[in-house]
Amino acid sequence: MTYPTGKQLDLVLGDQEATVTELGAGLRRYTVGGLDVVKGYAADEPVSGGRGQQLVPWPNRIRDGRYPWAGKTQQLVLSEPPRHNASHGLARYVPWTVVEHGESHVVAGLTIYSQPGWPGVLHAELTYRLTEDGLHVTLEATNVGEADVPFGYGAHPYLTVGENSVDQVRVTLPAASRLEVDDRLLPVAVSPVDGTGLDLRDGSPVGDRVLDTAYTDLVRDDTGGWTATLEREDRYAALWADASFGWAQVFTGEKRRDVGIAVEPMTCGPDAFNEGPTHAGMRVVAPGETLSFRWGIRGR
Repeated sequence: MTYPTGKQLDLVLGDQEATVTELGAGLRRYTVGGLDVVKGYAADEPVSGGRGQQLVPWPNRIRDGRYPWAGKTQQLVLSEPPRHNASHGLARYVPWTVVEHGESHVVAGLTIYSQPGWPGVLHAELTYRLTEDGLHVTLEATNVGEADVPFGYGAHPYLTVGENSVDQVRVTLPAASRLEVDDRLLPVAVSPVDGTGLDLRDGSPVGDRVLDTAYTDLVRDDTGGWTATLEREDRYAALWADASFGWAQVFTGEKRRDVGIAVEPMTCGPDAFNEGPTHAGMRVVAPGETLSFRWGIRGR
């Protein structure tokens, strides 16, 4: 049988289990002690809603799929037609090559070749590893072409603490600012969260709030990283990210409130390839240069 997301790469360490898919090198499931920490999907289902996907070489949206680069206007395929945007990169719906697969880890690689709207050649190598401290994920991105390329990275896991509705979940994200967006979910301005219903610093329940919000100005720990936490009764799920991640997107859904909460670490905000309030987060990768990023999940 061929699954909709290709080969299913299972990982086990003690009471932790995870499954990574060949398609997109996505995180389909992660459990601890038999309890879901990631709100995944069945092996015989197609991936939807960006669930567990890797967002390379940009996260979120690019306005009209256009951005200036090397003296030209680049035009990407519009992968979000209703909003006329290019969304979440070029790595989600292609098979990644399994480089190494052990009992508790898997390494997968993908080369993104030059194509409409993408002016270079980038190789990504992704490692998922179960540890005593949860699931650790590392992405290394190398410019294997001959010209500079723009770059951003994000991941799209949905976390869960066994809720029937996300309304029941307490969410803590130490972010002082959020991105105001237009009706196409594109940047307008960065504003403080103080006094808004979008402030997640106090760990209050989601309640009836509808979140699809990019946050920044994150309070960081001694390593420069940050952590977002979901809690309900005696359950928790935490996502941590290293110092290279300047943004976190939080998504609850509006019509469906039973699909978990997406907490997406992002190195840059939406539309970072264009001038605007998020442009400073875009990285430029020189030929031969490698960038490395680490994030992970723990819970019970």
